[in-house]
Amino acid sequence: MEFDFKSARHWAKALICAAVGEGGTVVDATMGNGYDTAWLCGLVGPDGRVFAFDIQPEAVARTRARLEALGLANRAELICAGHERMREFVPAPIDAALFNLGWLPGAEKSCTTRAETTLLAADACLSLLRPGGLLTLCVYPGHEEGARELAALDEWARALPPGEFDAMTQRFVNQPAHPPVLLAVKKQKGRAQ
Repeated sequence: MEFDFKSARHWAKALICAAVGEGGTVVDATMGNGYDTAWLCGLVGPDGRVFAFDIQPEAVARTRARLEALGLANRAELICAGHERMREFVPAPIDAALFNLGWLPGAEKSCTTRAETTLLAADACLSLLRPGGLLTLCVYPGHEEGARELAALDEWARALPPGEFDAMTQRFVNQPAHPPVLLAVKKQKGRAQ
């Protein structure tokens, strides 16, 4: 029998599938080309809502076109703003938030997510999560800013109060290509928002 450990993105999606059902409210904090946004729209169904963020108008346009082609545009609100501003746009509570950090695939690689704004966005997510809700972050440490983000998010996750949140990572420890790392945070049930 042959198997593999799969990627951080695979495990992020598996966790989100377990946390979100029909009619859910979720955030795609880094919409990129819209693949995750479209997947989330399918997951929440016709009565759910997806709030998707990106600072690049090109990402918003690509995502809008993808959702329209799939007949999913009415399930999402596409927001051309930094994810650190999500409290301005997203009503609480949310069931889950997904971050796929780095840069817009197929675009200029000098425009990346940044540790400072990602930390603010992660904190915003925690304040929006319902009890039992989930935050996933796929971090790409293979470039300078990605390595900074990973170090900052590791420190942030370790400092979360254990009575309120469960935090974990999934990473390959011996791969020289620096594959993505998954950080996942679950808000414990029975806690006020």
